[in-house]
Amino acid sequence: MAVIKTRYVCTNCAYSSPRWLGKCPSCNEWNTFSEEIAEKRKNGAPSGTLTLKNTPAPLKHIKYEANSRITTGVAEFDRTLGGGFVPGSVTLIGGEPGIGKSTLILQAAFSCGKRVLYVSGEESATQIKMRADRLNIDSEEIFLLAETSVNRVLDAAQELNPQMVIIDSIQTVYDETLENTPGTITQIRESAAKILEAAKRTGMIAVIIGHITKEGVIAGPKVLEHIVDTVIQFESELSGSYRIIRTLKNRFGNSGEIGVFEMHETGLTEVSNPSLIFLGERKEAVSGSVITATIEGSRALLVEVQALITNNYFGNPQRVTTGFDQKRLSILLAVIEKRAGFRLSDKNVFLNLTGGIRIFEPAVDLAVCLAIVSALLDKPFRHSVVFGEVGLGGEVRGVSQADKRIREAVKLGFDEVYLPSQNRKGEKDKHGSTSLKEVKDLRAFLESLKN
Repeated sequence: MAVIKTRYVCTNCAYSSPRWLGKCPSCNEWNTFSEEIAEKRKNGAPSGTLTLKNTPAPLKHIKYEANSRITTGVAEFDRTLGGGFVPGSVTLIGGEPGIGKSTLILQAAFSCGKRVLYVSGEESATQIKMRADRLNIDSEEIFLLAETSVNRVLDAAQELNPQMVIIDSIQTVYDETLENTPGTITQIRESAAKILEAAKRTGMIAVIIGHITKEGVIAGPKVLEHIVDTVIQFESELSGSYRIIRTLKNRFGNSGEIGVFEMHETGLTEVSNPSLIFLGERKEAVSGSVITATIEGSRALLVEVQALITNNYFGNPQRVTTGFDQKRLSILLAVIEKRAGFRLSDKNVFLNLTGGIRIFEPAVDLAVCLAIVSALLDKPFRHSVVFGEVGLGGEVRGVSQADKRIREAVKLGFDEVYLPSQNRKGEKDKHGSTSLKEVKDLRAFLESLKN
């Protein structure tokens, strides 16, 4: 009886080891090793690596069509892609189960008007047809294939010659020349490599749908995200109706771009003005509520920052955040207490960014500090937009693309915009009915709430 050889592979960086290790020596991550059968091909089958045969050419002789992108007809999706799909590109879309990945790509396949091969390894063709009927999609150019063998998928693509191939999902696809179980790191890597090779060779667009882990990252080896051209991930709470897609990587456009959708029974509907959605249910004259302006990709958004302060009667005070970095909140609380003189060490602090959006840039620091002090004093802040980075010395630092933030506030009719003094230079005193107020020091600015 043949002995099955196994190895342990890091799910983060694909480093392999003959035995289990607690910490990966390559990426230094803990508890990332999983056991799988050592890569072994049947009957000496060739590896599924790239086999393109190209000859070197001078850079100045390389030509391409500047307007070769294929738009999907879904404006918010095209925005995240940088203007549409690029022929020969491979796009990875990740998200939690049921969040709308298959719905979005099916709508995009219908709207683009091109010949599309939709490959499903999780659902039958009948199930996909039922979803298409619910979305009012009926097209002669969308072909369905329920298949999990990557080689048979590529054979079908070669015969059909579509402009786009959709793989739903990469975790179910396998290469039968390997003895590894479908869904393992080896199978995902090799299947993705074959899809990539076919896309680059034929010029077809490949869209790969992937699952995410409980930590919120795309399942499979990290090399999967490296070899594809674009990585898009859904962000939102499943309980809400809004869905946010964010570009984590894009070789053909800006990373960090977002698209906002609303989920209905008939599919995903674009939200052309997300600021109105994020502010639509805001109550006026409520303490702890402040509007800030953030930049997501090339778009300016107005978002409500909500803070709630309560007394702590036992144990350590709570620091709970939604959509904001908890470590950053701890730093800002220390700055508020040390530099501005507001005691918060014995208070529970709850911070929320409405609409399910997550903000990583420091330009919202000033709004977060203002919302916390407003909740502490139980005094609402006026109808204004606030943005700026807060340093450890209590100084308010300038931020990038202030003009976009100001224009968004003016468009939505806010009375005042509070911004760092560095960004105030060169700007007019008023933009329409909106006046600009400069902020230099956090302490002086927060003291104004007491008056």
